[in-house]
Amino acid sequence: MDLNYTADDLTFRDRVRAFLDTNLPGDLQHKVLNHKRLSKQDYVRWHKIVAKQGWVGTGWPVEYGGTEWSPVQRHIWEEECARAGTPPILPFGVAMVAPVIMAFGNEAQKRHFLPRILNCDDWWCQGYSEPGAGSDLASLRTRAERQGEHYLVNGQKTWTTLAQHADMIFCLVRTDSGARKQEGISFLLIDMRTPGITVRPIIMLDEEHEVNEVFFDNVKVPVENLIGEENKGWTYAKYLLGHERTNIAAVGRAKRELLFVKRIATEQRKHGQPLLSDPLFAAKVATLEIELMALEVTVLRVISQETGKRAPGPEASMLKIKGTEIQQTLTELMLEAIGPYGMPFDPAYLDGEQEHSVADDDDAAPLASYYFNFRKTSIYGGSNEIQKNIISQMILGL
Repeated sequence: MDLNYTADDLTFRDRVRAFLDTNLPGDLQHKVLNHKRLSKQDYVRWHKIVAKQGWVGTGWPVEYGGTEWSPVQRHIWEEECARAGTPPILPFGVAMVAPVIMAFGNEAQKRHFLPRILNCDDWWCQGYSEPGAGSDLASLRTRAERQGEHYLVNGQKTWTTLAQHADMIFCLVRTDSGARKQEGISFLLIDMRTPGITVRPIIMLDEEHEVNEVFFDNVKVPVENLIGEENKGWTYAKYLLGHERTNIAAVGRAKRELLFVKRIATEQRKHGQPLLSDPLFAAKVATLEIELMALEVTVLRVISQETGKRAPGPEASMLKIKGTEIQQTLTELMLEAIGPYGMPFDPAYLDGEQEHSVADDDDAAPLASYYFNFRKTSIYGGSNEIQKNIISQMILGL
């Protein structure tokens, strides 16, 4: 694979940079580059700016409002957004449920949901994991019983990211208790404002309200919100998870954070010398940079193989494992570089309630919170242990 950009690629990159320089609000950029917490309004505001440009559906076909950019163009866009410090376009609608709707939904579902996803008129969350059904997702017990023209849904989902903001949830439910566990599952789109839905917060180690429990108590869901065929939801779930695991790699963000590590390691001193000149610390940084370069090449290879409706295969599991390991190592090196100044964290500063941290070290203030938050990355989207099983079975044939 030739990793050198063509003249057309460089022209496209210049166009992206010009758009970001002109349209990225400074207050949003400041939050991202300084590891501050983003609000719902921050995410929606940036999404709508990009939607106005017509660049939200980077991997979508043109007929659904997408850009139909090449894999290299999508990579350039993601890399430049990370470099500039944009809020992420949340994946739950654009990169997760939308590909499922496009591949398996009917025309009415496509006409209704896809434009709303593009414009962020609906905030989506994911209803997969349950107590006792996380890595072993096929053991889920939330059930949906068909009653005429609607399903009656009862059960519980957990670790539901940003469900407190959501308008819609795409949900795996059991519609046939007598079938093999993978064969009795269906894929439903559920309005979060439906009576019988309760959202309870789960406060994490970094004091962030990011995930939730979601309870369903006799929730009526129209049959028209079933994706594809009843009891075929496991097929659609695997299709979606392939897209999720590819996105989790987050190469562009990792490259930006590696530069941050190098900067603070240059500013911090050890025995009167910059920490980055310490051979042991420098070796850790160099090793991580090599791994990140290898991951980027692998991501480009995987993306370039995606054609038509083909979802990423088991190679997505490799991206998920290595991408999350790199992200966690980055947060570890950040704390190691900043030293004891990173031990406390300042929620008021992180939430944007004060301009500077109480310790007067804006670099250090978010890093403990950042470290705690990234412990989850090796678990969500299917734990890394499960991904290794997928690789051993589907690639190595073990």
